[in-house]
Amino acid sequence: MRLILYLGKGGVGKTTTSAATAVRAAELGYRTLVVSTDVAHSLADALDAPLGSLPTPLTDRLWGQEINVLDEVREHWGELRGYLSTLLRRRGVDDVAAEELAIIPGMEEVVSLLHIRRQAKTGDFDVVVVDAAPTGETVRLLTMPETFQWYAARVMDWEPTTLKAARPLVKQLMPAADMFATLERLTKGVEALRETLTDPEVSSYRLVVNPERIVIKEAQRAATYLSLFGYPIDGVVLNRVLPADAAEGSFMQELARIQQRYRQMVYDLFQPLPIWECPYYARDLAGLEDLARVGRDIFGEIDPVQVQFRGKTQEIVRDGDEYVMRLPLPHVEIGKVSMTKRGDELFIEIGNFRRDMILPLTLAERPATRAVFRNGVLEVRFGTPDTLPLDSPNGSDNAS
Repeated sequence: MRLILYLGKGGVGKTTTSAATAVRAAELGYRTLVVSTDVAHSLADALDAPLGSLPTPLTDRLWGQEINVLDEVREHWGELRGYLSTLLRRRGVDDVAAEELAIIPGMEEVVSLLHIRRQAKTGDFDVVVVDAAPTGETVRLLTMPETFQWYAARVMDWEPTTLKAARPLVKQLMPAADMFATLERLTKGVEALRETLTDPEVSSYRLVVNPERIVIKEAQRAATYLSLFGYPIDGVVLNRVLPADAAEGSFMQELARIQQRYRQMVYDLFQPLPIWECPYYARDLAGLEDLARVGRDIFGEIDPVQVQFRGKTQEIVRDGDEYVMRLPLPHVEIGKVSMTKRGDELFIEIGNFRRDMILPLTLAERPATRAVFRNGVLEVRFGTPDTLPLDSPNGSDNAS
């Protein structure tokens, strides 16, 4: 079973890319389900077919589904949510605010993914393609299942260690609503989901970008956090690329010229990941025939269901009080490493190669003290907050 999740900034063509991948997979003989987890679904529009909250057959090997997020939240979180909102109201919180505060940020995406995992485990499908853009809160939530216990404990002014001891008492007071059993069941589900989503042989994350600076930055930040938490990224779709042969002096030629600069930026920033390009079509695309064309344009002879990249795009490890970030750059020749850090951005130059990296908060607050490039891997060392930075007059020299 394979699980392929597409993410990207709104409006980059993520839904069309997800649907096109699913159509291409079905063409290649895979039993394929394409799923949307967005509250404002657009997957049915892309497929030009009505979809429901259960898998809807589109061809003999293709199904589509738009998950009813509200139903999923009620199923997985409803009982505990009702109890927590009641406690909040008793403490003076108004009704609407109590209902909102009783939901953990990112819960909608989590319960949708729990549903998708159940679908994948049935064995009815060879591959599930997900049109989803996990938020930062969701990514962190999936890495820390104990957040559920922490959240409930804080709402009730209990320490997590008291939950186990208090459970028999609460069951006596509320025999019909054992919130602890609900919490435990949900936690185990999220732990199993985490294992699935971080298994590189099962799950793959793919970024969808346009040749635009803001979109690229957003995707770069997503890649940083996905890598940090162990979510396997195996490719980037560069969407809506204009042809370079527009008429001389035209508006479209100037726009294509600007795109070429950002196109190169995508290749510089996201290597060694494979990058697939999709052209900017002159009309709206909808329906299986159009999507089949898009799928072939993106992947060509490549089988999109197979894992396209194995390995880490970056790695952060702790070394005493310091951190070391390792960045594989297999196609960069060895040369002098120059590095500048500003806030959460790290600018790296190795010969003619330049990369602007987005740092996680753990490293953003620390100075970069040393950079070494060896055996195709760039290693950047980050000191303690009071260490002199690399570009300080008294800091370490650039290394090669």
